[in-house]
Amino acid sequence: MAGSEWASLEQCLEKHLPLGDLQEVKRVLYGKETRKLDLPRRALEAALEGDFELQGYAFEAAKEQQRRPRIVRVGLIQNKILLPTSAPVAEQVSALHRRIEAMAEVAATCGVNIICFQEAWTMPFAFCTREKLPWTEFAESAEDGLTTRFCQKLAKKHNMVVVSPILERDREHGGVLWNTAVVISNSGAVLGKSRKNHIPRVGDFNESTYYMEGNLGHPVFQTQFGRIAVNICYGRHHPLNWLMYSVNGAEIIFNPSATIGELSESLWPIEARNAAIANHCFTCAINRVGQLLTAGLGRNATYVPSPMAHRDFGYFYGSSYVAAPDGSRTPGLSRNQDGLLVAELDLNLCQQMSDIWSFKMTGRYEMYAQELAEAVRPNYTPTVVREDPTSKPACPSGLGGEHRP
Repeated sequence: MAGSEWASLEQCLEKHLPLGDLQEVKRVLYGKETRKLDLPRRALEAALEGDFELQGYAFEAAKEQQRRPRIVRVGLIQNKILLPTSAPVAEQVSALHRRIEAMAEVAATCGVNIICFQEAWTMPFAFCTREKLPWTEFAESAEDGLTTRFCQKLAKKHNMVVVSPILERDREHGGVLWNTAVVISNSGAVLGKSRKNHIPRVGDFNESTYYMEGNLGHPVFQTQFGRIAVNICYGRHHPLNWLMYSVNGAEIIFNPSATIGELSESLWPIEARNAAIANHCFTCAINRVGQLLTAGLGRNATYVPSPMAHRDFGYFYGSSYVAAPDGSRTPGLSRNQDGLLVAELDLNLCQQMSDIWSFKMTGRYEMYAQELAEAVRPNYTPTVVREDPTSKPACPSGLGGEHRP
């Protein structure tokens, strides 16, 4: 069976394990069980008609005497590209806008307060195909681009915060390109943006000729529904990247991604979940689905790929999920189908887990900062303790003085 044809780990377990074993396996894999949400019938019917998966789960916190529950619903969308990569750019973008608009309608029906789309959702994942044009020509302004205006209308219509990852053209600074997530308030106003801090240079995932490392640090956005941050794709492999969003107060960190099966699938279920535990916050891991076939266009095309461009780049394995600070997580969406995951979070769980584990209190951040400041210097010498070759061997236990045969 080809990897992309396998639907999901969850379906495989449910098909082959007896109920008792299944419950124990899920307990080990996912921690405390998340309650399934009772989603509106019209949302389920719309998802069926629109041919995308719809799942909903709830994370619960302990009841408190001094604080009310802080309930927020997030929505994660994973999707395929709709048209061949040889289609005109405007048509590809328009088709994706229509698809996301329909899925966002369902999210609104399900009571979603914050929705996040996958990395570079308005385009095929061209960063890895060496087909630089015409997508760099299409790159949009984060503040007033076509896609940002589209998302502002969605946000205002549905009273929903929208996180929209795009390829940004920074026209104020010489047209520099960034891999950016635009954060739009439920009022429709642009709250700000976050840029991808880490550029992969792993095999064919060498994106350094497309955009620069982010220069905005680790911004956290105060929304009506909680403090959120966006750790774009490759940043999930860097624990300190998660940490800094958490240090700045993030309660929910989104990780919009685009990653393929053979490269990273064994890491995918672990990294965002570890980050949720270590940083006392919720994490939302989003990956696209579908096979990426590069255009392979001829002379009559609007652009010609590099001769080294891939004809078959591989499949994106979806599996989007949400993890909580107590180590629990939702099951993942399908590996090969468009989907919307709705998760209900009680943000009080962040403080509750912090009070139990005290990672922020026990972290030695001043010590780390001092040692890291030393470690990045060109003349740094690692602190490694070695045996002194001139010293005499220690006496065997129980023997005094010099050991004699």
